[in-house]
Amino acid sequence: MRKIVLMSSVSLDGFFEGPGRELDWNLVDEELHRHFNEVVRGMGGLLSGRVTHELMAEFWPTADAGPDVEPAIAEFAEIWRNIPKTVFSRTLEHADWNTTIVRDVVPEEIMALKETPGGDLCMSGHDLAATFLHYGLVDEFRVYVHPVILGRGRPLFAPADAPTPLRLAETHTFGNGVVLLRYEREERGEQGASAKAGER
Repeated sequence: MRKIVLMSSVSLDGFFEGPGRELDWNLVDEELHRHFNEVVRGMGGLLSGRVTHELMAEFWPTADAGPDVEPAIAEFAEIWRNIPKTVFSRTLEHADWNTTIVRDVVPEEIMALKETPGGDLCMSGHDLAATFLHYGLVDEFRVYVHPVILGRGRPLFAPADAPTPLRLAETHTFGNGVVLLRYEREERGEQGASAKAGER
């Protein structure tokens, strides 16, 4: 079964955007960009909300058009154009670049999508993440912590009624100080087994 992977950059204090939706604090150098290219190239599709999709669609379709474009940016532009994309929106009427518009998050439909062949599905966006987490649809978290404290902004995770137990699967430190924390969701049965093992 395919996994749904929440992938996002955050500040050390947990914000994915500044108070004015700023992203200029992201330290994406060539090493990190090539890492993103490799990860997204292996995905079976991208899932996002309207705001995130429109932000990407404003830049990436023609990001490799200039003569002096950095190789990593040109490479991602091609990856983005070709990868299947699903945008969840009740207002968006049209979307290009291999994009399907879906009006609502229906858990049964998402589970059916996970059962189809292909690579894992990469998800981004605060509101969409909150909805997927509410329904227990996120299987893996790839959080890239940047060495900056913003003080204010939009937190990646919305308030929730219950905790989501996670298991650390990987860490990686990049040369610019960004740290990848990759977690997998821990099922309740696994959590209980781990607790019992710790008691012995």
